Amino acid sequence: MPLDRRHFLIQSGATAAVVALFGQGCARSQFPPSTGATNPSGFFTSVPISQRDAVVVPPEYEWQMLYPWGAPTGLAGRMPAFAPDAANSADEQALQAGMHHDGMHFFTLDARGERGLLVMNHEYTDEQLLHTDGVKVWNADKVRKSLHAMGVSVIEVRRTAEGWRQVLPSPYARRVHGRTPMRIAGPAAGTPLMRTAADPAGTTVFGTFANCAMGVTPWGTYLTCEENFHGYFGGPKEAAKNATPAQRRYGTVPGAQWVEYWRFDERFDLSRHPNEPHRFGWVVEIDPFDPESTPVKRTALGRKRQESATCTVAKDGRVVVYMGDDARFEYIYKFVSRDTVRPGTDAAARAANRHLLDEGTLHVARFDADGRGRWLELVHGRHGIDAASGFANQAEVLIHARLAGDIVGGTKMDRPEWIAVHPHSGEVYVTLTNNSQRGDLGKPGADAANPRAPNFFGGILRWREDGGDAASTAIAWDHYALAGDPAQPGAGTRYPGEHADAFGSPDGLHFDSGGLLWIQTDMSGQSMGKPPYAALGNNQMLCADPATGRIQRFLTGPNGCEITGCVVTPDRRTLFVNIQHPGESRDDGDAKHNSAWPDGTAPGSARPRSATLAIRRRDGGIVGT
Repeated sequence: MPLDRRHFLIQSGATAAVVALFGQGCARSQFPPSTGATNPSGFFTSVPISQRDAVVVPPEYEWQMLYPWGAPTGLAGRMPAFAPDAANSADEQALQAGMHHDGMHFFTLDARGERGLLVMNHEYTDEQLLHTDGVKVWNADKVRKSLHAMGVSVIEVRRTAEGWRQVLPSPYARRVHGRTPMRIAGPAAGTPLMRTAADPAGTTVFGTFANCAMGVTPWGTYLTCEENFHGYFGGPKEAAKNATPAQRRYGTVPGAQWVEYWRFDERFDLSRHPNEPHRFGWVVEIDPFDPESTPVKRTALGRKRQESATCTVAKDGRVVVYMGDDARFEYIYKFVSRDTVRPGTDAAARAANRHLLDEGTLHVARFDADGRGRWLELVHGRHGIDAASGFANQAEVLIHARLAGDIVGGTKMDRPEWIAVHPHSGEVYVTLTNNSQRGDLGKPGADAANPRAPNFFGGILRWREDGGDAASTAIAWDHYALAGDPAQPGAGTRYPGEHADAFGSPDGLHFDSGGLLWIQTDMSGQSMGKPPYAALGNNQMLCADPATGRIQRFLTGPNGCEITGCVVTPDRRTLFVNIQHPGESRDDGDAKHNSAWPDGTAPGSARPRSATLAIRRRDGGIVGT
């Protein structure tokens, strides 16, 4: 998600190395076409660009809404209804859908995939909507309610003759939020920078928040990613003069906070508890099948503005996790476990694999101008990462992974976000959402991997590890798409085929089992409808076929919303996707919302609510066709 908005409203080898450069440093693909079943029944009807305050899908499809903000999660005997005037208490919010639904996965509970668990993130809060009187006055109850409105929901859903329905109550139902007890594991656990007055052992922490993208492990657990955690920590402005270089790099500087938590919950006061933010910015593992289990922050995966934790398995059976750091000029990372995965997703397999994300090697990506690249180890004592460069041990390397990436020479990217692995070819795709500051005075200029300065529209980059092995440290890469309005001269737009609908600021990515790539966009509310984005309308979801280059617009969303968190069921007959923050203002600093979706008929008639959609073909066929 953009950094400058919202919160104040609160077999490559040798062949793939032969790559030609053209245009603005964009590498032309020499990858063979991706394989796999794609559109067996023909193409759906693309929807037009829209500025309607509505959800629009192709005429062959229908959608229904599930689990809007404030809906009961489904804990037996504790299912408070949503109060349209925002009068729900903090305790009630802890039992309800959080705000701003984001990354999501469907875990099947039966062989046919007609019953399962939807597990989804709740990224951040719009405090004007969350509280009856907005944020004119802060207090401790508002802080508690805000923390309860973020995190993760686990809900049970079932497909019936009338469509998908939430199961109420459900023994699986659970809310994980900003005050849920969690365990800290891995190399940084218990080390000095993780210790606080409330937790002198440095092994437990309350909460997860700022939960954006996600991942799923081969053994069937859910990985939630703590992204823009920095904006929730604050303190008196005069304390900013004492901020360290690491604090400045991570944005945890007193006086720079988005919300005033620090005044009413002292753990958010940087001047009193400078180690508390070290306990956020991690990948958190949750067992969705066990509501009594304790979530675990996996420090071996590195601390950053965590975006995506996409898992695959290397040829030797080790788990590989790809991650982005969603900030301008930050890095793409890869973790390779030390040990191999025990196959299976039952309770025994989840128990046997519970240590895998605590032991292994973290890498940062370097993309070279010849279309090749390397994964560079972030290991204490190697490549200049040592005491002389400010790292006392491996724990400090992981806590300050950004600084370690600087030392080894990772490529500074245009806001790397979601990462998806093609289910047949193993190619890895990443969205680079945009970077309006590339080329500014004192900032990095264009390079081969980030060829536009400034980069208003973003794009999708892809790579393939040598030998088709995810554990390899050598890659070949190219640009799958340079997004934008192709009618704008000099925009540098390039799509993979002539049959491609235009889009901007790609964010979410999901490959279904047939090899179709679902792309969701996140143009900011302050940008939509204005140059240079005027011709792109509201945010949208597109369906791409890498085998043909075709990209079709599948859905457009209500005013001000982001489309995110797409997942397709194993039978490919239902697609779940989230509508996040409908009504986000197009005017900087304007607290008014330009949508009342889904409950109202006009802005101001109801509080807009993020929600999950279930989308199916009217004839019951495969989605994307």
